[in-house]
Amino acid sequence: MKVGIIGIGYVGLPLAVAFAEAGHEVWGVEVDPARVAALERGESYVEDISSERLQAVLNRLRATTRYADLAQVEASVIAVPTPLTRNREPDLTPLEDAAARLGEVLQRGQLVVLESTTYPGTTREKLVPLLEEHSGLKAGEGFNIAFSPERVDPGRTDFTLRNTPKIVGGLTPTCLERALALYREVCEHLVPVSAPEPAELAKLLENVFRSVNIALVNELAMLCDRMGIDIWEVVDAAATKPYGYMRFDPGPGMGGHCLPVDPFYLSWKAREYDVPTEFIELAGEVNQAMPYFCADKIAAALNDHSKAVRGSRIVVIGVSYKAGVGDLRESPGVKIMRILRGRGADLVFHDDYVGELEQFGLSSEPLDEALTAADCAVIVTAHPELDVERIVRDAPLVVDFRGVTRGIEAANLVRL
Repeated sequence: MKVGIIGIGYVGLPLAVAFAEAGHEVWGVEVDPARVAALERGESYVEDISSERLQAVLNRLRATTRYADLAQVEASVIAVPTPLTRNREPDLTPLEDAAARLGEVLQRGQLVVLESTTYPGTTREKLVPLLEEHSGLKAGEGFNIAFSPERVDPGRTDFTLRNTPKIVGGLTPTCLERALALYREVCEHLVPVSAPEPAELAKLLENVFRSVNIALVNELAMLCDRMGIDIWEVVDAAATKPYGYMRFDPGPGMGGHCLPVDPFYLSWKAREYDVPTEFIELAGEVNQAMPYFCADKIAAALNDHSKAVRGSRIVVIGVSYKAGVGDLRESPGVKIMRILRGRGADLVFHDDYVGELEQFGLSSEPLDEALTAADCAVIVTAHPELDVERIVRDAPLVVDFRGVTRGIEAANLVRL
């Protein structure tokens, strides 16, 4: 087949490489010329795809900024960002732009699949009208359309695109069969549903489930802080129950594109039906508040050492949103740094996966240099290679928001 992928990022690039590895020709459309240039050089900017793996399929994978190239494909997959506005409402501008431009080159008989996470009804109410308007074709007759949510977990190796079950919902039975045939080329287990809406909502349910449970354990962590109880001991003890309990660990807040964003997509859509989603919105409020709680925890720890935040050299260790990746989207580490800088802290950061933080004008420093003359080291994201014992030994004060210092007893150590 000839396959088009619109948006060559954390979702689109692994998908493009997978289709190319399966022997298909792939056109990757990307609005960022720097990404197109990197792909042409065979340089991957996504941790899950090595440059060597990318280079092996460059004869079948072409990166371009031209939507016109999609006129020759049999299927186009849309994997563009679906962010929030400043008021935390859905921003479908990238999707609407992609749909309008794709519609201008859409050909009769082609398949379009949306993978971008969004609220139920987006495919039918937003994407279909735009494609029909700009192509002059009717969905389900002139072209086929489906929704299949991405389930990428960056940095994960046990569950990948191939062995993670793929949910697919088509506008019509024929649309569904076309989409299933497409994904059979790269996915081992397909999960067909009756329409796009159940597929759209299933993805939101997955992430709302995680958001609510993370909020629960984070709220408990704040309570434990007041009560003088070790939250990690509590979670470890509860996790010994072999049924009826699923472990969630506390942390400095949620990051990535999905968890901090998706619940707001669902709660926004629910207001259209006069249904209050109190659990969902409360969970979002708790998780959004965690970086502020963490900043207060750092301030209290410094105060106990007779120091103020203002003027203190604070080393933030790990600024990506999760261990093992360099993804900064909605990173709680960045939010904590912003709060601390607003309080006058002298900030330094160390992260083996992130080289620069342009918004702060900072570059990652080697761990030994970062700890030199430090007043406080804050573990926000614990990458696999992190030498925790060295940090506790060399820093005068350590605040651990990930529980990686459990088992270490030291007077200079403070845990969430």
